[in-house]
Amino acid sequence: MSNALSKALETRDWLLADGATGTNLFNMGLMSGDAPEFWNEDEPDKIRALYRGAVDAGSDLFLTNSFGANASRLKLHDAADKAYHFSKLAAELGREVADAAGRDVIVAGSVGPTGEIMGAAGTLSHESAVEMFEETAKGLMDGGADVLWVETISAPEEFLAAAEAFGNIDAPWCGTMSFDTAGRTMMGVTSSAMVKLVEELPNPPIAFGANCGTGASDLLRTVLGFSAQGTERHLIAKGNAGIPKYVDGHIHYDGTPELMADYAILARDCGAKIIGGCCGTMPEHLRSMREALETRSRGARPTLDQITTALGGFSSESDGTGDATGPTRERRSRRRRA
Repeated sequence: MSNALSKALETRDWLLADGATGTNLFNMGLMSGDAPEFWNEDEPDKIRALYRGAVDAGSDLFLTNSFGANASRLKLHDAADKAYHFSKLAAELGREVADAAGRDVIVAGSVGPTGEIMGAAGTLSHESAVEMFEETAKGLMDGGADVLWVETISAPEEFLAAAEAFGNIDAPWCGTMSFDTAGRTMMGVTSSAMVKLVEELPNPPIAFGANCGTGASDLLRTVLGFSAQGTERHLIAKGNAGIPKYVDGHIHYDGTPELMADYAILARDCGAKIIGGCCGTMPEHLRSMREALETRSRGARPTLDQITTALGGFSSESDGTGDATGPTRERRSRRRRA
């Protein structure tokens, strides 16, 4: 399938994605508990500013403000019937900013989890999940998104439902899971299991990888886990800006621009081709990441010790696979002060 992202990946050694959505919107005045998607209608200038912040910092790709724009999440705000509407608005605002950038910038339609549990232990059926994802996806593509981007997924059943929904409308897509429990997603998926899941899809993504989770070190260990499986698909790394800490009544991420620059280089050397930030990642982080990627030479694939020396120790001893041939931590390094 020919699309803007595939074309960019054919000609570029790496692409810089964007940073945090929530962190930036909270700094603009969004209150805890509010649905950010309402701002696509009520505060469009702030959403444009969110997108421009990433573009001006050097991002080649940014995600739309539509993470929770599905019927399941919006019903908590009495707006279940507005999933398509908010998704379309998010993409339209993104298209406006990208088209005014003066260079090629890709609008990626963010599709977050439904917030419900699927499978034998859950209440959400596969058919209902596909229907919800398809509604969001249609809104994003109709609004001008170049590619769909499902993110922060924990359950394989939800990843499969999203893939089916995107296939139903013949839309290009990418997908990331969040590995935050001893190298596994909350529902137990390992890096090797995700590769297997992706490779068996009838409509595999253009790129796949990991986002959010714990710290940047853990995320890169997961990326190494993807690479160890020999996948030839493009990999995504979108790690948090350091470790969250509660400071003066709010969550603060301790990753400096310098640390995120080191993370970006290590992510590239681990095999990631699309590199961005997640929670806590601000435009100043992105600028440092862009400069590092443009000026530092590619290196050999880093060892786990090199990762922990640069970014801090892992949150767990194992990467979750239980495979002695996969990445395992040899020793804990002292975390570099942010």
